Amino acid sequence: MNSTTDFPNDAFQVICEGTYPHHLQGVCTGGNAIYWSFTTTLVKTDLQGKVLKTIPVANHHGDLCFREGKIYIAVNLGKFNDPSGNADSWVYVYDAESLDEFARHETQEVFHGAGGIGHREGHFYVVGGLPDSFDENDVYEYDDQFQFVKKHVITSGHTHLGIQSATFAHNRWWFGCYGSPAITLVTDADFQMKGRQELNCSLGVEGLADGRLIVASGQCDKEKGCSGKIHSALPNESNGFLIQK
Repeated sequence: MNSTTDFPNDAFQVICEGTYPHHLQGVCTGGNAIYWSFTTTLVKTDLQGKVLKTIPVANHHGDLCFREGKIYIAVNLGKFNDPSGNADSWVYVYDAESLDEFARHETQEVFHGAGGIGHREGHFYVVGGLPDSFDENDVYEYDDQFQFVKKHVITSGHTHLGIQSATFAHNRWWFGCYGSPAITLVTDADFQMKGRQELNCSLGVEGLADGRLIVASGQCDKEKGCSGKIHSALPNESNGFLIQK
């Protein structure tokens, strides 16, 4: 969970400066900055959305998380959602200050393509694609050296193209999924289902230390490119979360 405390105490939204060739895949915060993964562009902004640095990255960089001065991003260089598992799954690591690449870790166990990542108690958890014929989502656990630990199964029912975003915050997992409507899955720490809501955090979700969440949204225009923003939200036991207004 993010420890940044310099966001406003009341409702807020932050618009990422600029537009980018591909759509938003995830957001994370740390060190008084926001990090935005736009599939082929990694963007660092201040807490008001002003761009501090951008770098081009390989297609497809997905969801990301901040941990001890580094940014960890789920990357798939192969096929998503292939029943035969022709993915090429990795986690790329970047220095949070400079965005210089720090390391690459293979996560080939992520059978249908790595697309999202979260962190809890020293371990990383990678999620990804899901073919149409599958009714459960998988979460792949790695230690802090990215040695594979275990595959966890979420009895979620089918979600369109699997899970796109992941974060552990406020004693539960939050997973954002595409779809019409989009779906948010909420589980306990052991991936037991707590809720399946018609809510959209598929472009990014992150916990704040003050008990709130930030939830990302975005849109693409063929001529102008793709944009992103975040909104503050309150976890809600019955509704998943409520965007603050």
